[in-house]
Amino acid sequence: MTGHQLPTLSRPRTPGSEMAALSRFYVDVTWTGTIEPNGMGAGTPAMTARGHGIHHRMHDGLWIVGDYRQDQCLADGTFVLTWQLHWVTGWDADAGEYRATLNDNYGHADVMRGRIDGDRLVYESVGDSPVRLRLTWDVSDPQSAVWTNEASVTDCPWTLIESYRMTPTGPVSTAAGGQALAPAGSRSDA
Repeated sequence: MTGHQLPTLSRPRTPGSEMAALSRFYVDVTWTGTIEPNGMGAGTPAMTARGHGIHHRMHDGLWIVGDYRQDQCLADGTFVLTWQLHWVTGWDADAGEYRATLNDNYGHADVMRGRIDGDRLVYESVGDSPVRLRLTWDVSDPQSAVWTNEASVTDCPWTLIESYRMTPTGPVSTAAGGQALAPAGSRSDA
């Protein structure tokens, strides 16, 4: 022992009440829904979609990771494409807000900022891109939550791109720190 004092190092952060509040929006789900005409670009047709999402926590609960996959079809059932997304979100203590990053299989990447407003979680694109996105989770009915994706081009009003009704495939929390409920149609004694 040399008698030298080691410098004080900062410790990793631990999740706080913000992460407890965020958790109820990120349960494993399946979904069905619709994509609006022109929703995937000018001239694209209306489509239906069916998908699923799974979630896990990383860095001792500081971040929630979601992996999503959905198949999109024309109204007559003709398969069009498979879309996949990787999402990481959590409380950014330095920024004092929720932040998320996303990457999809079409090469898109973005950073978003979020806020919780009652039973709604809303994320919007960060920065001054001419096309901005707004993603909203509405869990006012936790057994049948609704997710919407809207866009605003050059500061025009928000327009709906797509909307989905989600069905949980695992336990659902009704509120931050709330009691977990079994998904619809599951057995509570399993």
